[in-house]
Amino acid sequence: MTIENLLKDKETKAKEKTTIISNWLLEKSLPVDELIAFAEKQKDPVKATCMEAAEYATKENPQIATESLFDFACESLTQKAPRLKWESAKVIGNIAFLYPDKLKNAIQNLIENTNHEGTVVRWSAAFALGEILKLQTKHNVDLLKTVEAICESEEKNSIKKIYNAAIKKLSK
Repeated sequence: MTIENLLKDKETKAKEKTTIISNWLLEKSLPVDELIAFAEKQKDPVKATCMEAAEYATKENPQIATESLFDFACESLTQKAPRLKWESAKVIGNIAFLYPDKLKNAIQNLIENTNHEGTVVRWSAAFALGEILKLQTKHNVDLLKTVEAICESEEKNSIKKIYNAAIKKLSK
């Protein structure tokens, strides 16, 4: 079965579709770059499903990620659909350590999403920024101050907690 056929299948539930695609990625029966090539041509809901599958797969095995997945996730942070923003941020959080030299664009787009009205978008941006902070790259000089300021103005304790946990790890 192809991705296209799976996503058009009315009998398979949405979460099940995501799980199936994720398993294909993990089993390497679907190359990550093939998923991206497919997703790039789709509307936001389908792109978000593809990104969610990539998030599940990279959470389980970050090593399956490719540079093109990282780039696609970074670019997807700027899209309008909140689900696409939050799934992309989670992918970046899962794989940022693989691409320490490519974080600048991701950081800029994630910081932009920290002002989003959607709690899940802000939570996911916090997760990814926290993971990037923990890498202790050259970006931390500016990023730490920025994250502390964002944390200060964030109204949700659940999101503040993510930032504070990352900041706390740095002081150890």
